[in-house]
Amino acid sequence: MRALALAPFVLSLGLILPNVHAAEPSHDNIKGLYLMTDYPSVTVRPGTTANIALRLQNYALAPEQYKLSVTGVPSGWTATMLGGGQPVGSAMPAPDSSVALQLRLDVPANADLAPQTLTVQAEGQGNQASLPVVVSLAKELPAKLSVTAQLPSLRGTPKSNFEYTLSIKNDAGRDLTASFAAQAPANFETSFTEAYGSQELSSLPIPAGQSKDVKLKVRPPSTIDAGHFPVTVTVKAEDASAKTDLALDVVGQPRLQVAGRDGLLSARAVAAQQTSVPIVVTNSGSAPAENVTLSASSPTGWKASFEPATIDRLVPGKDAEVQALVTPSDKSLAGDYMVSVNANARGESASSQFRITVSTSTVWGMVGAGVIGVALLLMLGAVARFGRR
Repeated sequence: MRALALAPFVLSLGLILPNVHAAEPSHDNIKGLYLMTDYPSVTVRPGTTANIALRLQNYALAPEQYKLSVTGVPSGWTATMLGGGQPVGSAMPAPDSSVALQLRLDVPANADLAPQTLTVQAEGQGNQASLPVVVSLAKELPAKLSVTAQLPSLRGTPKSNFEYTLSIKNDAGRDLTASFAAQAPANFETSFTEAYGSQELSSLPIPAGQSKDVKLKVRPPSTIDAGHFPVTVTVKAEDASAKTDLALDVVGQPRLQVAGRDGLLSARAVAAQQTSVPIVVTNSGSAPAENVTLSASSPTGWKASFEPATIDRLVPGKDAEVQALVTPSDKSLAGDYMVSVNANARGESASSQFRITVSTSTVWGMVGAGVIGVALLLMLGAVARFGRR
């Protein structure tokens, strides 16, 4: 009964397994020894050294030692087989695996510019493989650069620092020193730094076939209006150059200013008496200022408040007037005092210093005058009464 119950499952499994094996890649139809390279035809500059990557592939053969050699080497050239960074004379790949090799070519500076064909050979007792490599010579390989940005467009406020990460690649066959420059709108500050540091750069050595990252920092002027601003980065090395286009999207931001009515920054007050000082708050930015709160820093013992204490909304190019209610201390002496008036709106702030000239109250002067008057009357009365004596 169990066998009958399992029969459908076994049958379905038998139908599935062949499909699974059919989907997997198979090298059953390949057998033998092969020498392979990704670049069987290369160009080398005379007077330099070139390394050509090779691999010795064993498909379904028993392990065996294979002697390595290079034929067709022109006079004056030096060809060396490398394995693991060291010169080698033989290799032994395991079944269905490969051994990484390198053909190092030292080409003399006076070498003939005609193309040369070198043959790399691997010989065993019963198997062998060969690979022809065509080497062309060129006096000067043209320099080639490319530059790309991870994020070519950034968004921020006029107070933001815009940072772009640029990848510069040397696609030439030799080492290059790349210099870079940025073209930005007027009054924009630009600087290049290390990818993981703060050292400013103007050029950078890049090995052949490799790439390096740098950072471009762009700071717009604080007075810039909202808008879209292009920046072009140019990279040069010898006769090669590359460009990439970047962009800054600057969003609007309020800019507050605090002053007195008609621009006055002074007022008069009397000790222990409340004085109203008109304050004008202006938004000269490119975005509305929301919930502008006002505060004051005044001498010890003084009182300062505002009416109203908050401006709900101040659109660009407009101003609003509030009254600063300032009460000097009753102990304030006559003279000039400084009061700082501050306006804040979500990170944007402004302040101004107001000179308040304080005078003492006239009440005490009148009291003093009365005391003096009473004293004079008493003295005159005494003289009139006792004068004859």
